[in-house]
Amino acid sequence: MKLFCIMALLIIAGCHGQQSAFTGLGPVSSRITLLTWIMIIGAALITLLICALILISIAGPAGWRHKLTDKKSIVWGGIVFPVVTLTALLVYGFLILNAGGALIQAENPVHISVVGEQWWWRVIYRYDDGRTTESANELRIPTGRPIEIELSTADVIHSFWIPAYAGKIDMIPGRTNILHFIADKPGIVTGQCAEYCGGAHALMSFYTMAMAPSEYDAWLAKERTNARPALEKEGEQLFLSGGCGGCHTVRGIRADGRIGPDLTHVGSRLSLGAGILPNTAEGFAKWISQHQTVKPESLMPPFGIFSESELQSLSAYLNSLE
Repeated sequence: MKLFCIMALLIIAGCHGQQSAFTGLGPVSSRITLLTWIMIIGAALITLLICALILISIAGPAGWRHKLTDKKSIVWGGIVFPVVTLTALLVYGFLILNAGGALIQAENPVHISVVGEQWWWRVIYRYDDGRTTESANELRIPTGRPIEIELSTADVIHSFWIPAYAGKIDMIPGRTNILHFIADKPGIVTGQCAEYCGGAHALMSFYTMAMAPSEYDAWLAKERTNARPALEKEGEQLFLSGGCGGCHTVRGIRADGRIGPDLTHVGSRLSLGAGILPNTAEGFAKWISQHQTVKPESLMPPFGIFSESELQSLSAYLNSLE
């Protein structure tokens, strides 16, 4: 019993914070949370009822035990009650699955595309004029506006899940799925790939930052600009001469690779490596030199070509790309 209580407390302790399915920071996730609680409480009550009936059938008065074996009790308790209960949960569950349906026709939604890759997220912001801006491993959204996210994959099946805002949606090769939700208030939460997609699946998370509309507009305007001129000239030259531009884009310099994440404003992001390292010069140095240790099976090739001083210059340059 003591072990059971300790395990229950550990499980409950995980039901809060940035990546909790019980946070409910938007109308869609709030409805999902309500359904979750209904199912948990209902399951607990039904379990207690079944346990009580078992005890009665074993040690209860003879009249009660006889009543439990009566045909009417079997029909009502064994057929009618489960059918009615499960049907009600099924219907309510279908309504929850369409929780974001009312947002489809909403005016002025924010259009974002997210592409799942092994093992990171390509995030593309789409504008009314047809232009796009690309980021990675981080989602920024305004509060109070409908968010429409097109979900696809570049390789295997992934699953996009931000528990605080909506249910998970699979990203299936050859298909584009749509996710709708609204963020109620500013804040930072985390999301995760919820479908096993290969070796580094567990290290494929991302931050979602909900911002006040005015702050979001200012951030998006800055995100559309090119990288500012480098103060770390040596670091920029190392980035180009080391072949980094073959895989990564930095708008404003001769780097237009499309294989890896766009690094134009990488210094302003909340993390490195899809949520696993802090965004600091030290974090960049660790990622460049030890990424196979930090994130085993990462598809980035090894870069042991830089001396310690070159590594520091390159890291400082990347960290300055805000």
